[in-house]
Amino acid sequence: MDRAADGLAVRARGLTKVYGEGPAVVHALKGVDLEVPRGEFVVLLGPSGSGKTTLLNLIGALESPTTGSLEVFGRSLADLDEAGRTAYRRDTVGFVFQFYNLVPTLTAEENVALLAEVTGDRAEERAERALTRVGLADRLGHFPGQLSGGEQQRVALARGLVKDPPLLLCDEPTGALDVETGKQVLGALRELAGQDDRTVVIVTHNAVIGRMADRVIRLRDGEIVGIESNPAPSAPEELDW
Repeated sequence: MDRAADGLAVRARGLTKVYGEGPAVVHALKGVDLEVPRGEFVVLLGPSGSGKTTLLNLIGALESPTTGSLEVFGRSLADLDEAGRTAYRRDTVGFVFQFYNLVPTLTAEENVALLAEVTGDRAEERAERALTRVGLADRLGHFPGQLSGGEQQRVALARGLVKDPPLLLCDEPTGALDVETGKQVLGALRELAGQDDRTVVIVTHNAVIGRMADRVIRLRDGEIVGIESNPAPSAPEELDW
């Protein structure tokens, strides 16, 4: 994916998303303008129904906007056909979701290698490296049932990292975790932001997490209601919720 010379990972203009029609119509996004610089740790913050997950899905090409333009690393997603969108998701974006979706009969290494096999060579080697990056070098041969919730989420994070994507999209990655475990996962994500110019975008309803972000984008009722830059982000261990 071509990276824009202006240093932006994401640029959106007039982005809308409408579901349904007639009396059942839902305007999930209403003319969103957005710029996300490369290498930042960004939090999309808002209550349920604010449009933050819809925005994340559009950036990840899991859905298409109704109107408006969306560029990632200088490339318009509207210019991609279905094969191009699949290649974009494979090569450019890593996804981490609230629920781990690990295969229970595969080890941690095998769960990560499963994705590595479709995105390049040396799947086992790359899986081991990704798991080491998230602090699970000593858990390679463990099955999901033998891992804590935080460890399972870090396996899911390693799975998102195994293709070494320049953009990592995370939807409520701490939503199913207790506070201390959530801090560990956030610490791993914070370390990844900026490495190799990587951009990390997290969707959350938890305002406290915004304190560790480089940039907080607040959404309400499908609109951006505030963007705040943070010159001195908090360390994850300083957070409490």
